[in-house]
Amino acid sequence: MNLFTYHPNNADKIKSLFIKVFTDSENQAEGILIGNLVSELMSETTDKDLYGFIAIEDEKILACIFFSRLTFKCNISAFILSPVAVHTDHQGKGIGQQLINYGIKRLKDDGVELVMTYGNPKFYSKVGFKLVKEETIKAPLQLTYPEGWLGQSLIENSIEPIAGQPSCVKALSKPEYW
Repeated sequence: MNLFTYHPNNADKIKSLFIKVFTDSENQAEGILIGNLVSELMSETTDKDLYGFIAIEDEKILACIFFSRLTFKCNISAFILSPVAVHTDHQGKGIGQQLINYGIKRLKDDGVELVMTYGNPKFYSKVGFKLVKEETIKAPLQLTYPEGWLGQSLIENSIEPIAGQPSCVKALSKPEYW
């Protein structure tokens, strides 16, 4: 398996991966919703505000992750990891963890200071994410599951409070994702 930065030439395959994974795990409506999110991230987010990484084996995309910019009033370089998909046939093999660790290392090498995500604490704790209370760092929109608001500092051992509410990229700025 090889890990790479995604390329827009793979946009249709990447969208299909997310649709399949989220349809298999949730339902068709969720698959289409997340597939459209990914399509919008890839087509409407500037390069400086988006990182995407893929895991490939035998020319097949097994997994894909995206990090998009979180903007705070203070001067901190922050991104949010969302969404993540590992092909249904390849889940439970550590591919998602490898890809997330690869992505986080790339962000850290580029000077990113903070990474947040919104998801399953049991999974994301395996790659260094910890619960972040909204008193410490607010989410860009109202959270349906506050226990899923997670983060990790890429420069310190702990996450320091940040005042104010951040904003996220346009594609992720919809209540249905939160």
